[in-house]
Amino acid sequence: MNKLFITTLLIVSNACSQSLEVDNSNPIITPTINQVDVWLTKPDESVKLEKQNLILAFNTNYNTYQNIEINSSQTYQTIDGFGFTLTGGSVEVINQLTPTKKQQLLQELFGTSENSIAISYLRISIGASDLNGTVFSYNDMPSGQTDTALSNFSLTPDNALIEMLKYILLINPNIKIMATPWSPPVWMKDNNSSIGGSLQPIYYSVYAQYFVKYIQQMQLQGITIDAITPQNEPLHPGNNPSLSMFAAQQIDFIKNHLGPAFQAANITTKIVAYDHNCDKPEYPLEVLNDPQANSFVDGSAFHLYAGDISALSTLHNAFPNKNVYFTEQWTGSNGTFSGDLKWHLKNVIIGATRNWSKNALEWNLANNTTYGPHTPGGCTMCKGALTIISSENFTRNVAYYIIAHASKFIPMGSVRIASNLLPNLNNVAFKTPSGKIVLIVQNDGSTSEIFNIKINGKWVTTSLDGGVVATYVF
Repeated sequence: MNKLFITTLLIVSNACSQSLEVDNSNPIITPTINQVDVWLTKPDESVKLEKQNLILAFNTNYNTYQNIEINSSQTYQTIDGFGFTLTGGSVEVINQLTPTKKQQLLQELFGTSENSIAISYLRISIGASDLNGTVFSYNDMPSGQTDTALSNFSLTPDNALIEMLKYILLINPNIKIMATPWSPPVWMKDNNSSIGGSLQPIYYSVYAQYFVKYIQQMQLQGITIDAITPQNEPLHPGNNPSLSMFAAQQIDFIKNHLGPAFQAANITTKIVAYDHNCDKPEYPLEVLNDPQANSFVDGSAFHLYAGDISALSTLHNAFPNKNVYFTEQWTGSNGTFSGDLKWHLKNVIIGATRNWSKNALEWNLANNTTYGPHTPGGCTMCKGALTIISSENFTRNVAYYIIAHASKFIPMGSVRIASNLLPNLNNVAFKTPSGKIVLIVQNDGSTSEIFNIKINGKWVTTSLDGGVVATYVF
């Protein structure tokens, strides 16, 4: 009797598929060798970044299901990493854990073991962000006094952050770090306040040296700053701390002060423009359209509290030799696991990288049960990836899983490759330095979707229930 091989048996109940080989001359069903590892997160929280016990094998048996077709020969941007902002408040609450618990957590976050999520990119603040317990810069002066020589410059207010970064670098020496200020020292500002105001032009050169000192002194601590932005959210001067910096001001600061200062000091840290919402792509376009500023700028950074993620492609298409970055998106205390999982996977992880971003960062790494610490007037609803409950306990929130679905599987140096979008099936594909293919798929609909993952003329058949996120590795 001839053998009949049935190479794809779909098991929808487990939101994925199983590939079986059936020999009709022998009633025993023999599983084929699994060729695709699958990690799932479900919107009802019943499954969170769990590896599925499945057998998926590539075949060429025809079916009529829709295809996500991957073309590994069509390449796009190289990935720098995935992660969070390590705020001063995050450091403060993580340091409240016992030494053993803290060590275990940092290994889980930044290590590469089976139980780690391998965060590869961090954003930090230059001075305080609004998720520090207090407002400070590295050169605060008594009211009415200035320090144009920066003789009182000191990183001391951020000693706890620096010590944690040193420990993280022991775990992952290659992690990339982007730094950005929320405000200059208030004596440089025209309103003498940590909130709003503008940098006075007479202090542009002094402030450029402030960045130089920061990068040099961090380097002395063994911490390399890969990139900076001149200002966090320059069009949002109502935060504490904050600063208003219009495009013309940023152009002047970069081309006449910051860029030349970096050049004179032989600093290779990248200067990244803008660092604000996708609704104003004209801001970074204006910066890059200035030839002198352009010569110093590596690219542009975006958030998505307004606008559309396609703004990143607008910048890429206008300046294909410049990079784009996605540097912040918060999950809030009023959000839901299912809603945030769906929106952030679609827009931040898949959307940003499909639109040329070299990274994808969620907002704060950790806070306490009351969404602190934060400055007076700072964010009171920002929900960290972790909530530190006590010296022994913490919870992993939705932002943890949003990032982990990428960071755990897509290391620095991976390259985005081509994959087509399907109705309800948002996806993005990468090839890792070791040659693995990683595909992230999110079912944006409410019902199960059956589809093939097709590459090099072969495919596997699988399915995802509504709202489910999967990372496939093969």
